[in-house]
Amino acid sequence: MKEVAARAGVALKTVSRVVNEEPNVSPELTAKVQAAIKELNYTPNESARMLRRGRTGTIAVVIRDIGDPFFASLGRAVEMWARGSGSVVMIGLTDEDPERERDVCLEFVARRPDALIMAPIGETQEYLAPHVDAGMAVVTIDRPAHGIEADAVLADNAGGIDQAIDHLVRQGHRRIAYLGDDERIFTARERVVAYRAAMARHRIDVDEDLVHLSEPTTEGIGITLSAVLDRPEPATAILSANNMTTAEVLRGLAGRRDQVALVSFDDLALGDLLSPGLTAVAQSADVMARTAIQLMTERLPEPHRPSRTVRVPVKLTIRGSGEIPPPA
Repeated sequence: MKEVAARAGVALKTVSRVVNEEPNVSPELTAKVQAAIKELNYTPNESARMLRRGRTGTIAVVIRDIGDPFFASLGRAVEMWARGSGSVVMIGLTDEDPERERDVCLEFVARRPDALIMAPIGETQEYLAPHVDAGMAVVTIDRPAHGIEADAVLADNAGGIDQAIDHLVRQGHRRIAYLGDDERIFTARERVVAYRAAMARHRIDVDEDLVHLSEPTTEGIGITLSAVLDRPEPATAILSANNMTTAEVLRGLAGRRDQVALVSFDDLALGDLLSPGLTAVAQSADVMARTAIQLMTERLPEPHRPSRTVRVPVKLTIRGSGEIPPPA
C-alpha cells in the first residue's frame, strides 16, 4: 500500500479508503490510486481485511460424496451464493466415514471459517462444541447434528415415503419391496420407519424378505433384486430409497423395467428420458441449500440463538415406472 501511495502521490490513508471502497474520496484521487494499483499489480490482503471485520470470508462444506447428484447440487448452490457474496468455499468429503468426517471438519475449523455446512454421518459432532461456543455457525443438511447446537435443514422423509406408498397402493400393489441405505444414516432410518408405518396404515403386513438395507453397490443390488423378484411370491413393486440405490436398481432391471413398478425417493437427472420414465419423490438440493444459507446468515450475527430445524417439502413426480400395474 505504501508503494501504491507513493506511485499515486497520495496519502496512505487515501489508498486504504479506495481499496475498502469508503466514501469521501474524490474521483480524481480514486482514479490515481486505481491506476497505481493496476501498474503495480497490487492485490489486497483479503485475509487481513476479513479478520479486522471479525470474519474470514470462508465457508466450509463437508458432504458425503461429490459424485452423488444430490450433494453435487448442494455444493454448487453454496458456491454460487459464495461467488455473489465475496466468500470462498472449501469442500471436503467424508465417504460416509465418521473418522474421516471428524478429521475433515477439524482441519477446516482450524482455518477459522465463518460457517460450516455439513451432512453428518458420525454418532456425535461434539468435537465441534468448542468452535460452536466460540461463535462459528454450523448448519447441517440432510441429517441433524448430535452433541452440539446447530441449525438443520431436512427433507420431509416421512411425507415422501407416504406419497410413494400411497401411489403404489392405488395402482393395486401390496407386495412392495423396500431397498434402502445403511441404517446408521439418518435419512435411511427415517425412511424405512416411514415405509413400515405407511404399509401398516394401508393394513399391509410387511414381508421382511422384501426389506433390504445396505450400501448400494452393483453386485449387492443385483443380489437383492434376485431375492425380491425371483421367488414364489415376488414383489410387484419396488420403492428405492435414494438415488444411488435407484441407479443400481435400474441397471439390475435392464430388460424387465416394464414388468415391475418402481418409485424412487430422489430423482435422477435423466429420469424423464428413461423408458418408462422414472416416477420419483423429488427433493430439491437447491431449495435445501438456499435454506441452509439463510439459516447460516441469520446465525452469524447471533451465534448463540436457539437452533432451528426446517423440513423441506418433497413432491411425487409421475412419469410411468410407478404406474406399472401388478400382474393380473
